[in-house]
This record gives sequence, structure tokens and C-alpha cells, in this order.
Amino acid sequence: MSNPSVTLNGPWDHAQVERFLSDTVYPLRLACIGPDEFPRVVSLWFKYAAGRLHCVTHKSSKLMGLIQASPRVGFEVSTNDPPYFGVRGQGLVTVSPLDATQMLDELLERYLDDANTSLQQWLRSRAADERIIQIEPTRFFSWDYRARMND
Repeated sequence: MSNPSVTLNGPWDHAQVERFLSDTVYPLRLACIGPDEFPRVVSLWFKYAAGRLHCVTHKSSKLMGLIQASPRVGFEVSTNDPPYFGVRGQGLVTVSPLDATQMLDELLERYLDDANTSLQQWLRSRAADERIIQIEPTRFFSWDYRARMND
């Protein structure tokens, strides 16, 4: 694990958590607190590298306003169908002031590959206004219901 001070609970060790986050292409669900103090949950494409979760959002998005108001977030990456397993956690967000063109290209390759070229073109046309969100996890919790759901 890139940051050994990250708290870990659940059945997976640090290597299993990192492997899952590195290999999976399920979206990350990011939870932020809104100005009315209710949570907001947003699904984002992500890449796990160097102990951080990397996402992209438009510089004027509502999400950007939320994370700038409070950098403390929750997140979850998990399967959508049984048997359920995944990782959730908490972390601190930083936003890169640089455009996110390279990260956007990496995410497009990871999630779309050669599919949906019109979406890729539209997203790339806005790349200079996209920003990288980096989540530095402080806590991971894994769960894995495959053994009990295999009937």
C-alpha cells in the first residue's frame, strides 16, 4: 500500500484492496456534503495510482464547488450485481489547477476503449476545462460476499 497509515478494515489486506482498485472498471461513487448538510453521491470514472484515486470533473461543476467547500469525502467502488464485493472508504481531496487532458485520455481508454467515439470526442473537446480530483484515502473498508452468495 502506498500509504501505510491508511486504516484498513474488512476481509482484504492492503494488497487485495490495491489490486481491486487498480483492476476494476466499476465507477467510483463519491460522497460529498452539500450546503444543506445532506450528502451528495456522484458516480465518476477513476484510476488508482500511487495510493490515490484520480478522477476528472469540469472546473465549473457542482461537484467542484462541493469539494472545494469541504475536502473530506466518502467513496465506494463495488460490483453492481451479486455476488457483491468491493471497497469503500474516506479520504481528503485535492484538485489540480492544471488541465486534465492526459488523465481524461487515460480514463477514456480505461472505460470506453474504442467504444462510443462521439462521447469521447465531446469529452475531449472540453478537456482544457477539466480538472483532476485526487483522493488520498485515510480509511479503507472491504467487503466480499462471494463465499456466502455462491449458492
